[in-house]
Amino acid sequence: MTIFLFVSLAVMLAASVPIFVALCGSVAATFVIFNDLDLVIILQRMFAGINKFSLMSIPLFVLAANLMGEGGISKRIINLANAFVGHIPGGLAITTIVASLFFGAISGSSPATVVAIGTLLYPALLEKGYSPGFAAGVITAAGSLGIIIPPSVNMIVYGTVTGASVGALFMAGFGAGVIYALMFIVYTLYYANRHPEIVREKKTSWGERLTAIRESVWGMGVPVIILGGIYGGIFTPTEAAAVAAVYSMVVSLFVYRELDLQGFINCVLKAAITTIQVMILLAATSVFAWILTSEGITVAIADAVLSVSDQKVVLLLLMNIVLLIAGMFLDGASITTILGPLFLPIATAAGVDTVHLGIIMVVNAAIGMFTPPFGLNLFVAAGITKQPMLKVAKGCIPFIAMSLIALLVVTYVPEVSLWLPHQIYGTW
Repeated sequence: MTIFLFVSLAVMLAASVPIFVALCGSVAATFVIFNDLDLVIILQRMFAGINKFSLMSIPLFVLAANLMGEGGISKRIINLANAFVGHIPGGLAITTIVASLFFGAISGSSPATVVAIGTLLYPALLEKGYSPGFAAGVITAAGSLGIIIPPSVNMIVYGTVTGASVGALFMAGFGAGVIYALMFIVYTLYYANRHPEIVREKKTSWGERLTAIRESVWGMGVPVIILGGIYGGIFTPTEAAAVAAVYSMVVSLFVYRELDLQGFINCVLKAAITTIQVMILLAATSVFAWILTSEGITVAIADAVLSVSDQKVVLLLLMNIVLLIAGMFLDGASITTILGPLFLPIATAAGVDTVHLGIIMVVNAAIGMFTPPFGLNLFVAAGITKQPMLKVAKGCIPFIAMSLIALLVVTYVPEVSLWLPHQIYGTW
């Protein structure tokens, strides 16, 4: 039955069947062939899978990201980052990375970060002498920070399917995100020093920097409110999403005044579409996860993997390999909901912290966002840059290598991720 379940899922995915159909279809086929359970249970499990309080935060975080992206926050973040790092070698490319880091703390979405930052900075990178391939690569890769830096939709999904603390995951994302971004900055410095034709930005005065800070302070209030409210115990991550959405609406409409009523309606519609896509996927994966656990498949797989080796180092390496391969074909939410329930008992048996496992999965998902052949950021960046997807993918290769180094650090030095949540939460 287990073999049939996974083979039927693989065949459907290979045939380009929509992921939610493949998940529910493989379960339905397994029910029909191997037992006499009523197929109505699939619908019941789908609704039960999305009947969770924490999932209410997803549409609200997505809406907040859309509002701030359309309301002028992205260009103010870029100006702020450029004021401080624009003058060093590779300054504008580093600005792209730092701006993506900040915008990720607002959006929680990788494609949204690529669109918001790339639309403004890609032409500027070309103008300063960066090659089209490098410019597309740094925008595509830096956008993946959107799902590592909290708030992250992928972290919320992982917490939902595994029961891990979303607050602890958010805290753990800071260390991982900084290491990830630093690896990109190191390569950017190396690249800029090897290409003297790249024009450096003029060093800004402290007066100009203070102006950039003042202009961006309203927008930067979003992550401060979200994270400060959560860690200060004022509200839950779900309530923080509602606060962020309302705050973003007020800032975009009445402070920056770069968003009109029609733009607001468009942001709401885009948030609704994104939410529908995520929710139907979560509903389907909850069915798949249910059959894995109810039939004892997760335990059997965990025992099989542990029989290969019970060494934590080896198990983490095997899980990373599986996650990296899955990331080439599936989006982060799909990977998390399919593999999370499978890996959790394996990781627990090996003594891997649940939050640490979540960060490892999120970083792998981030890498998958710009890994060929189906990395979503590649297609988004190709549309922005008007370059062929293969050329964008080629420009991402050095950044993929640097992200793998960051993944190894995050995987085998758990305190990079866990030090901060341990200071705040102690344990969970």
